[in-house]
Amino acid sequence: MKFLKPTMLALGLLASATGCNDSKFLEVAPIGALSDEQLNTPENIEKQVISAYSQLGNDVYRAPYTSMWPYGNVRGGDAYKGGNGTADVDAFHFYETFSFNRVDVGNTDELWFLIYIGVSRCNDALRRLDAVDAAAMPTKAVRQGEMRFLRGHYYFLLKELFKRVPYIDQAVPTDKYGEVSNVALTNDELWTKIADDFRFAAANLPETQPEIGRATKSAAQAYLAKTLLYQAYGQSETHAVTTTDQAKLQEVVTLTNAVISSGKYSLHPDFATNFLTTGDNGVESVFAIQFSRNDGTPKGRVQRGNALAYPMNPDYGCCGFHQPSQNLVNSFRTDAQGLPLFTTFNNADLTTPQDFQINTVDPRLDHTVAIPSHPYKYSPSFIFATSWLRDQNTYGVYMSMKETVLPSDPSFQKTPPFMGSSKNWTLIRYADVLLWKAEALIELGRPAEALPLINQIRQRAANSTARLKTTAGTNTSNYRIGQYQSGQWTQQYAREALRFERRLEFAMEGYRFFDLVRWGIAGPYLNTYFDKEKTKRQYLQTARFTVGRDEYLPIPLNQINFSKGLYKQNPGW
Repeated sequence: MKFLKPTMLALGLLASATGCNDSKFLEVAPIGALSDEQLNTPENIEKQVISAYSQLGNDVYRAPYTSMWPYGNVRGGDAYKGGNGTADVDAFHFYETFSFNRVDVGNTDELWFLIYIGVSRCNDALRRLDAVDAAAMPTKAVRQGEMRFLRGHYYFLLKELFKRVPYIDQAVPTDKYGEVSNVALTNDELWTKIADDFRFAAANLPETQPEIGRATKSAAQAYLAKTLLYQAYGQSETHAVTTTDQAKLQEVVTLTNAVISSGKYSLHPDFATNFLTTGDNGVESVFAIQFSRNDGTPKGRVQRGNALAYPMNPDYGCCGFHQPSQNLVNSFRTDAQGLPLFTTFNNADLTTPQDFQINTVDPRLDHTVAIPSHPYKYSPSFIFATSWLRDQNTYGVYMSMKETVLPSDPSFQKTPPFMGSSKNWTLIRYADVLLWKAEALIELGRPAEALPLINQIRQRAANSTARLKTTAGTNTSNYRIGQYQSGQWTQQYAREALRFERRLEFAMEGYRFFDLVRWGIAGPYLNTYFDKEKTKRQYLQTARFTVGRDEYLPIPLNQINFSKGLYKQNPGW
């Protein structure tokens, strides 16, 4: 390691300064640096905007915030941490078991820091956009909309992870950041701030953008709908759901109707297309993070948040994390009518190759889960084997597939020791929009209007078996999926169906835990999950969800210390 000796450098600069008679010597702008004023040009403001977009995909394997898999899937009972035992990225083990989590986990602090970089880049761009003349920059209003959209996204992540966070916008001077408390706003007020960003974005963004990847009006309307749906479930100080705001739910319906009626989106005919490079920016993608490779950078702009999810076989090499839970695999079982087994799905495990033929399952199982003896990622001759697993004694025999690509895929790139891909990561799918609307309708007491929306999702799943074939051309598993009928469609039944449908449709995409918290059922759901899993997974023996604490991550101790005690810790920590 090389060290620069600052004392010698300082002496050299001092000698140069004392040998010069120009009193303005120290006012010369440094070479290779831009002053604040130089950045305030339309050209450089555009670059600041791109910088804010760039932060969408600047996560790292130890603190991912693209797919959110450690916080949404592992904490939600859909996935085990995986990897080489519990000490391998132990922060994820702490998240999974809850009982071991602490306020001083460095990964949590890094997660907070990285997302706030996104907020900072948006605020910096907005300050400059607010000051520039619209005549000099005709794109001003659109760029302001984009930055408000991205800032809303970054704050949404912080909100669902930590609940109470300091809200800083472009109007707060940087020297006042230390005076902004994380409890200055109530839970509801913070949601409203986030919603306001998406409202502004929806009012100022165009229906289409000349460059793929920029936020659009429909994307802002969809994200606003999501925000209002979360806000509609009012929470107490200890995170219990106490109210459902009917006015906000009605606005969710209005906003999702606007996205649906735009005519820009539809479900892909085949569910698989959402998870293939060929589906990037397709008809189901409302907003997605754009990645790249062979772009002139040393390792490309590939997905690093999902770098740990590839199997341990020679074509990949690392790292065996993010393994679907047995509970999730069992949840894809169906009854004689092809409907989910709401209460009995976990009474028996699907484990042997014969189990997937004797039992009937939802086709989305083989789109989501890599199963031993089944084709991996739609390649009939590329068979997933137990030898690809890293620690099956601890974490079982399944792997996640939605975020991975085949080694032959043009988007694939090794970034030793990890894997990467330039495949998009979609933040909002059209299926999300349909199910947000269905959820709002059910909670408004209009379940009959939600029925065709949920059945539309299920019909697409039924039609998505063409890629799920063996080399002999037969179905990989025994698929049976049916439609819900109106005769049984009470509000309570519809609510249960909607919640189950979200699990099946978005399994391993990072949403499950946040859904459970939104609905106010995380505690009983996860403790029931742990009671059964403890009979199968030794490492979960001490796992326990504490109601009123574990709905959110703790405010990182480092951040409380940096704020000199201004930030207040979440309840129970």
